[in-house]
Amino acid sequence: MKRGIFIIALLFSVQMFSQAIYEDERYVPETDPAVLKNLEVWQGKKFGLLMHWGTYSQWGIVESWSICPEDYGWCERKKGSNPASYNQYVSDYEGLKKTFNPTKFDPVKWAKAAKAAGMKYMVFTTKHHDGFNMYDTKYSDYKVTDKDCPFSTNPKADILKEVFTAFRNENISTGAYFSKPDWHNENYWDPYFPPFDRNVNYDPSLYPEKWQKYVDFTHNQILEILTNYGKVDILWLDGGWVRKRDQQNLKENYDEKFAENESKNGFIKHRVVDQDPKMDELVVKARQKQPGLIVVDRAVHGKNQNYLTPEGRVPAKTLPYPWESCITSGGGWSYSPDAKYMTGRQGIHMLIDIVAKGGNLLLNVAPSPEGEWQQGAYDLLQAYADWMKVNNTAIYETKPIEPFKEDNICFTQNKTGNVFAFYLAKDGEDKIPAEVTVKSISPKKGTKITMLGSKTSLKWTKEGNGFKVVIPESLRNNLPAKEAWTLKIEAINR
Repeated sequence: MKRGIFIIALLFSVQMFSQAIYEDERYVPETDPAVLKNLEVWQGKKFGLLMHWGTYSQWGIVESWSICPEDYGWCERKKGSNPASYNQYVSDYEGLKKTFNPTKFDPVKWAKAAKAAGMKYMVFTTKHHDGFNMYDTKYSDYKVTDKDCPFSTNPKADILKEVFTAFRNENISTGAYFSKPDWHNENYWDPYFPPFDRNVNYDPSLYPEKWQKYVDFTHNQILEILTNYGKVDILWLDGGWVRKRDQQNLKENYDEKFAENESKNGFIKHRVVDQDPKMDELVVKARQKQPGLIVVDRAVHGKNQNYLTPEGRVPAKTLPYPWESCITSGGGWSYSPDAKYMTGRQGIHMLIDIVAKGGNLLLNVAPSPEGEWQQGAYDLLQAYADWMKVNNTAIYETKPIEPFKEDNICFTQNKTGNVFAFYLAKDGEDKIPAEVTVKSISPKKGTKITMLGSKTSLKWTKEGNGFKVVIPESLRNNLPAKEAWTLKIEAINR
């Protein structure tokens, strides 16, 4: 029990610390006019889909991290030969390539469910840290189309191609997740040296030719995706520790590690290494292939992080730059056979909260080893679909308006000046109250207030700096949506 309480407290403190860092993080605005235009369009989309999928789904474990020799809970090696040495475990893990055969893979079904839910863009894992490629790369044989992978004979073997095609056919923008570290590549984890942690396992400054080979490999793979797979809207790069660092940054990072008492004995779970992937050069080449490409070099401060991506959390307030919360819908990022999905109410309220703060929601769904989504994912997306069918105009192409949220009421504003007040159902509520009071928004005299999904003009009266609106019983007994109801205020006093 004590251990459980400690873990909960620790996670809470880490989350608060991470959010504090995130909200104070500097942002370098983009200057490319084509990128700025696409970034504005992306901000109006509000809702996207992320998918983590790879051979690891067969074991129902966290993606990639179990082959990382770090001492964290997510790196635990619970599968494979038992008992397993580290090297045996990695061999067993990489052997999953020979059994990966998702014969029920149906991206058309996924795309239709995502479109119905109101998702406007998607990001798919082309390659995670373990180095397994979910597309037909010519730079590695550790891929789904290799002859040793049973799925390679399937007509849908080039999974990335099938996914991108299915989602583009539903007019959903495409994004390529790509891991900068590749733990399978001999020029990142050189077999001559043991891997120490998540980082490159040799000093790039001592072996510059080897490191350059890895940089070339990384650039070639990314450019391959941007050349062979049609229009790509977002390049979503993970593995923020693969970055150029200077002496000051190295010192600051190590000072932080010891200040946080990572280990009283001096043991550090992972190092901080200067490992420059030459991202500036890559982005220039990438945009020659895909003009206006949005690049998200996650967690790397600088001009190549076109928007920020708080992971697994929602910021406490609006942020003065483009951002997107990436959140799991159920289980972890990767497939879990016993995943419990968030309820429709939780999902809808989260979307509203994020949009009211000016962000986007990127919701992760993890396919199974057979290539299916779990029913819980479809149920959640159906709840979104039912709600968005009525309320989507208050979500898309909107911006925050102060105070963003008042108790359980969130606000957005569209380009024509209409304000939307979302009443989020409280615990135990299945309908909106007969009277709703808003203290911080003042409608113009004589303005019209309606509920989205209803043509009934609602009676309202001014109260202080706000107003009170009456919801007739006939509407309360026949509400157009569940979980949250949207009041449209046509004009407000400024």
